[in-house]
Amino acid sequence: MMTIPRFSELQLGFELPSLQLPAINRTTLALYAGASGDHNQVHIDLDFARKSRQPDVFAHGMLSAAYLGRLLTNWVPQEQIRALSVRFVGITHLGHIPHLSGRVVEKFEADGEQRVRVQLQCSNQYGESRLVGDAVVALA
Repeated sequence: MMTIPRFSELQLGFELPSLQLPAINRTTLALYAGASGDHNQVHIDLDFARKSRQPDVFAHGMLSAAYLGRLLTNWVPQEQIRALSVRFVGITHLGHIPHLSGRVVEKFEADGEQRVRVQLQCSNQYGESRLVGDAVVALA
C-alpha cells in the first residue's frame, strides 16, 4: 500500500523515490508504438532512421514522459497530480537505461489546497538529461 506524503512533513529538496527501468530496446519501442499509436518510422525503421541522419532508431520522447508519469504515480495517486509539463533535451538511444528522479522545489497553497512543485528528470546511465520537467501535486 502506498504511503502518501503529507505536506507538513515534506521539506524543500526532498527527493522522490527514484525509478530505474530496463534498457531501451527494439521490443520496447515496438510495444510503445502499438500502445500509443505513434508509428513514426524514425522510432521503428532502421533504414528510415539512417536516412534521417540517425545511427539507429531511438525512443519516442513521450515514452520518457510516460516514465516520468510513472515516477509520480509511484509516489502519489494520479488524482493528486494537478499539472505535469516536460521538455525534451536529448535523444534516448537504444541501450540507454532510463533513470527517473524528482525533487520538491516549492511548497505553496492554491485553490484551497496545499501543493508542492516537483522538478523532474529522466536521464540515461551516463547522467545525461533526456527529458526535464515539473509537476504540481496536491497533498493533505
